[in-house]
Amino acid sequence: MAGKHLLMAFVAVVTTALFIGLAVLGWGGFDAFFAHPAFIALVVIFVLLLGASMFTQGNLNPGEREDRGNRWVLWTITGLSIALAYVPAYTDRIGFWTLDGEATRWIGVALGAIGGTLRLLPVFVLGKRFSGLVAIQKEHRLMTTGIYATIRHPSYLGLLMTTFGWVLVFRSGVGLIIAALFVPIIMGRIRAEERLLASQFGAEYDAYRKRTSRLIPGVY
Repeated sequence: MAGKHLLMAFVAVVTTALFIGLAVLGWGGFDAFFAHPAFIALVVIFVLLLGASMFTQGNLNPGEREDRGNRWVLWTITGLSIALAYVPAYTDRIGFWTLDGEATRWIGVALGAIGGTLRLLPVFVLGKRFSGLVAIQKEHRLMTTGIYATIRHPSYLGLLMTTFGWVLVFRSGVGLIIAALFVPIIMGRIRAEERLLASQFGAEYDAYRKRTSRLIPGVY
């Protein structure tokens, strides 16, 4: 397990570095990128979240039962993430279809910080049960306390908040379209997870689903 954890940590470091590197490239280089306070703040947040993730037990374990038909989501999100990393920074630099106001950048920083924290929190809470795959883990049980007492998919809410926060930091109209493409993909992933959980836990999950929201308390 130690080897798998080190591999996951290595992948997390490399992907974060590539993501930020593409944004730096899109903005025109290190000097130009790190001359902007909002960009510095965003990178600091990402590095802090990356450091915190080193202490989690999240994995890509297929567990005892996996919905393998849902793996396409991982590749689709990877492709969109590449576009998300580069395009908003590039369009901001050349002034193409940008939103007005420096305040927009800092709203994005705040949204990214809150979303990133919300994305990571469930990984700590679920421990080894948190997998990047749609799967039932060994000794899997429903988590229905804490934030899970209100919403069923806090990590996906955090991911969407982080995605839109990133786009707002670069004030990118094109980026908003890219970020919006994440929504139907995430919703498909949520539906797949809920089908698997319902098949595993039956009436217990149905009751839990009736008293909670998917993403936004009292709304959806």
